[in-house]
Amino acid sequence: MSESNYEIGLIGLGTMGRNLLLNIADHGYACAGYNRDNSKVQLFLKEGEGKKVFGTSNLAEFVSSLRQPRAIILLVSAGAAVDAVLNELSPILSPGDLVIDGGNSLFSDTDRRIQSVTAKGLHFFGMGVSGGESGARYGPSIMPGGPREAYERVRPVLEAISAKVNGDPCVAYMGAGSAGHYVKMVHNGIEYGQMQMLAEVYDVMRRVIGLTNDEMYATFSEWNKGDLASFLVEITSEIFLKVDEKTGKRLLDVVKDVARQKGTGKWTSQDALNLGMPLSAIDVAVTSRYLSALDGERAIASKILKGPEGVKFTGDKAAAVAQLRNAYHVGMIISYAQGMAMLHKAGKDYNYGLDMEAVARIWRGGCIIRSSLLEVMRKAYKTKPDLPNLLLDAEVAETVSSKQGDLRSIVALAATHGIGTPTLSASLAYYDMYRCTSLPLNLTQAQRDYFGAHTYERIDEAGTFHSHWAKD
Repeated sequence: MSESNYEIGLIGLGTMGRNLLLNIADHGYACAGYNRDNSKVQLFLKEGEGKKVFGTSNLAEFVSSLRQPRAIILLVSAGAAVDAVLNELSPILSPGDLVIDGGNSLFSDTDRRIQSVTAKGLHFFGMGVSGGESGARYGPSIMPGGPREAYERVRPVLEAISAKVNGDPCVAYMGAGSAGHYVKMVHNGIEYGQMQMLAEVYDVMRRVIGLTNDEMYATFSEWNKGDLASFLVEITSEIFLKVDEKTGKRLLDVVKDVARQKGTGKWTSQDALNLGMPLSAIDVAVTSRYLSALDGERAIASKILKGPEGVKFTGDKAAAVAQLRNAYHVGMIISYAQGMAMLHKAGKDYNYGLDMEAVARIWRGGCIIRSSLLEVMRKAYKTKPDLPNLLLDAEVAETVSSKQGDLRSIVALAATHGIGTPTLSASLAYYDMYRCTSLPLNLTQAQRDYFGAHTYERIDEAGTFHSHWAKD
C-alpha cells in the first residue's frame, strides 16, 4: 500500500497518459497512475524506475495514495469512457477534489460533466493537451478551463511540465466552464486546415510543377527556416525522405490517399455554424477528408469525368515554388484568423472570458500548430485584446495584402491543370469577401423576401421592409 502523499494522479496509462505522468515525475513531483490493465501499470513503473511514482490497478488504492485535496487527470477515450470513469470514481472522492479530463472531449459534454460533478462537491476541469506522444513526454501545450479557484491546485505542476518559449510556460488558465476543451477543439480545427493546405501545396508541386521527393524535401526544409517555420512544415519536409522497407520506394508514395479523423475538426465546423462564424478554410479541410474516403467512387469517376487535357507546365519552377510559398503563407494566416475569430466570438457568447493573447502565447510551443506566426498573433492581441479578426491587425494585413496576388496565381494554376485546392481557394474567397463593402448577398435577401416574405434592410433608410416582387 502507498502512503497518501502523491501530488497528482492520472487514470489511463496508454501512451499519452504514461508519457504525461513520466513528464510530471521528471520534474520532481510524486505521482500515481491507475489502469485496469496491470500490464500498462507495470510498464509505467518500469519506465518510471528511480522516480517518485506509484502505480496500481486498484482504483481505491490509487485514490487513497493521493494527498488531499486530490488532483486526478483522466486520459481515456472521449465519450462514454469518461462518464464511466467518473461514475466509478466520484463516490470515493472527497469534497474539494479536482478531476481533470485531459482527452479530446466535446465541449458540451464537458459543460454537462461540470454540472454533474459540481453537484457532488467536486471540481471538474476540461483540459486540452496538444503535442502528441513526444509533447506529452517532454512538454506539451496545455489548455485548462474550469473553476478558477481550483486552478491553483495544479498550476505549478502544469507550468513545470509544459513546453517553454523564451522561458514562458505554454499553459495558461483559459477560462470558465468548458473553455479549455473549446480552445483545444478550435486548435484542432486550425490543424485540419493547415494540414490540408500543405497537402494541396504538395499536390501542385508534384503534379503541376513536377518536383521530386528530394526537391520537395529541400523546399520545405528551406521554408522552415523563415517566417513559415512551424511544426507541420518541419515534419512535412522529413516525410519526403522516409524509405519504405518493403519496397525501397519513398514511404509517402505507397501511403493510401484516404485521410481519417476523430471528430474535432467536424465539431469545430459545427459550432462555427451555431455561432454564425465563417470558417471556410477549416470547413473544406474537414469535407476533403470525407471526400478522400470515397476512394471507390473516385476510381470510377476518374474514368468518366473529364478534366483539362493537354495542359503542361512550361513556366519557371523556382518562380512557381516562390508563389506557392507566398500562397501557403496567406492561407496559413487565414486559417489562424478564422479560428481565432471563432474563439473571440465563443469567448463572449459562452462567457468563457478568453484572453486571446494567452491563447496565442501558449500555442507558440509544444502544440501541433506551433509556428513563428504565433508570435505575430500574440503581439497583435497584446496591442488590441478585443481584436475581432487578425486580418484587421496592421502587420498581418500588410503581409496578406502583399502576397495575395501569388495566392490568386496558384489557385488559377491549379484550376488550369485540374488540381483541386479547396482550402487555398476558400482562403482566397474569404479574403476577397471579407475586404468587400458590396457583396452580392443583397440578391440573396431579395430572393428570400420574394418567396418567403423574410423582409430586407435598405442602404438608404433604417428599418426592415417587405416588397411584392412578382410581376402583376
